[in-house]
Amino acid sequence: MIARQTPVHRSRSASSFVDIYRTPSVCPYQLQFNANDKTPKYKQIVQSIITDIERGVLKKNDQLPSISELSVEYYLARDTVEKAYRELRERGYITSVQGKGYYVQSNNTTKLKILLIFNKLSSYKKIIYYSFLQALGDRATVDLQIHHYSARNFEEIIDKNLGKYNYYVVMPHFATDLDKADYRKVLDRIPSDELVLLDKDIPEMVNQLSVYQNFDKDIFGALEEANDLLAKYNRLVLIFPSEGNYPVEIARGFRSFCAVYDKEFAVKENAVDERLESGTAYVVVEETNLAEIVKKVRQSSFLLGREIGIISFNETTLKELLGITVVTTDFETMGRTTAALLLDKKQIKVKNPFYMIRRASL
Repeated sequence: MIARQTPVHRSRSASSFVDIYRTPSVCPYQLQFNANDKTPKYKQIVQSIITDIERGVLKKNDQLPSISELSVEYYLARDTVEKAYRELRERGYITSVQGKGYYVQSNNTTKLKILLIFNKLSSYKKIIYYSFLQALGDRATVDLQIHHYSARNFEEIIDKNLGKYNYYVVMPHFATDLDKADYRKVLDRIPSDELVLLDKDIPEMVNQLSVYQNFDKDIFGALEEANDLLAKYNRLVLIFPSEGNYPVEIARGFRSFCAVYDKEFAVKENAVDERLESGTAYVVVEETNLAEIVKKVRQSSFLLGREIGIISFNETTLKELLGITVVTTDFETMGRTTAALLLDKKQIKVKNPFYMIRRASL
């Protein structure tokens, strides 16, 4: 039988989620029931056992509790448990041995189950997603969900999926006006050896895998490396929309660079009302504002790369064709690195590469 820990009984009220550890002598297996779930009880038994087989909690040849044990422990009719076991046997997940009991037959534990939770979908997120899948190969199945910067959405995702996956790979980008406690308490519910932080690290959280960008140091370092090109510009402007939920560390790193290198600077919401001035270089986060600055330069007498400079965030083929200088993280490497470390069961923090691609716009 499968060893379990000392009993810790919790409320069986209709509003609670039944999640009880029992003594091995009574019923050495843990089922999950939701008393408010309209799903038939036998179906909940079926799903609980299948989930544990897929997660590797139950392995081939593990013995399951008897029909009597489950009936007594969960106050279920014997017919309910018999119906669940019959379905599991018919679907090939378990087998029965006369006089001995029921055993796990399916060997689905070779594939990891991973839930990937992004803050949003974008072309850059797709690069991470596909490189992550490619690096995992056939060793894992991956489901994707989006929390849209909402701690409440994130909590609902975890409520529905906690305990169903081997790993939870989370981009912890949330609305900038949100109290950190709102999402930290949800992250803290995920076991540290199952949690992977992607793109953004949370320094105070330890003992879990993290592949991240260091936004303030990244932008500071990239601008510093281009100091020779920036020497001809006495003013820098960061176009940084507050409604975009972009990491505030970007603006912090930008301001630090300007202070250290004695540059006049400004941080603005958008480029619509911007009046171009010779000797100004723009650092642009969103592509709509990039297009606006490029249009204004083309309508003016200023020369791009001499009197007006442009640096855009994140590489695209169009920016390459237009000759736009970019600062970018290596999204492909982020996906590959995360997959490789996850497969190796590493619990370390790794900074993802960030660099500048110099082109004629600077």
